[in-house]
Amino acid sequence: MWGPRKQGQRPVSCIACDADVERSDAREYDKYGDRWDREGKTFEHLCKGCYRELCHQPREELEGLLVEIDAGEHPQEEFLSWYCALVEERYGPVDAEERERER
Repeated sequence: MWGPRKQGQRPVSCIACDADVERSDAREYDKYGDRWDREGKTFEHLCKGCYRELCHQPREELEGLLVEIDAGEHPQEEFLSWYCALVEERYGPVDAEERERER
């Protein structure tokens, strides 16, 4: 019989590329953006390569926006059109040049 594995030695799957990696070779991902509040949570994982490729900018309200427009349920062009329209409605122009003209 196998003995218990040390913490960090269990294999996990990367949610981006589906690679199986040791937990110690992965990074925790919390889709709500609050990985420090750990009580009652289970985390998804990213391999180090996929984690490095992520944009690490703040993403407040992003998850709610994606749920609101049913992300993943519509063709990409339709989704992007809805997303940009909603972002502009709530936060102003998406285009950097247009933002500058408004200033």
